[in-house]
Amino acid sequence: MLDQPPADAQALCDLPSGCHARVLAIHGGKELHRKLLALGLRVGSEITLLQHRNRGVVVATHAGTRLALGSGIAEKLLMQPLTEPAGVGEQPN
Repeated sequence: MLDQPPADAQALCDLPSGCHARVLAIHGGKELHRKLLALGLRVGSEITLLQHRNRGVVVATHAGTRLALGSGIAEKLLMQPLTEPAGVGEQPN
C-alpha cells in the first residue's frame, strides 16, 4: 500500500514565490536523484522559493545556497508548503 501525499502537496513549479516548503518526493530516475543530491536536495530538505523566471525556471534557497532549477526538474519535485508567502493570508491592521 502506497502512502498518499498530503492534500496540500504540489509541484515546486506550482508554488508561489516566497513559499517555504519541504521536499516530499522526487519523481525521477537515478540521474535526477543524483543531480539533486549533488545540490544538497533530498526528500525532507526544506527550501524557500524566491522567484519564477522565464520558461519555467525557479530560483530557490536551501541551506544558504541559491539554486536555479529548470522547469523539468521543478515539475518532478513534490513539495509540502510549510508557510504561506509574506503578505498572503495576513489580516489588515
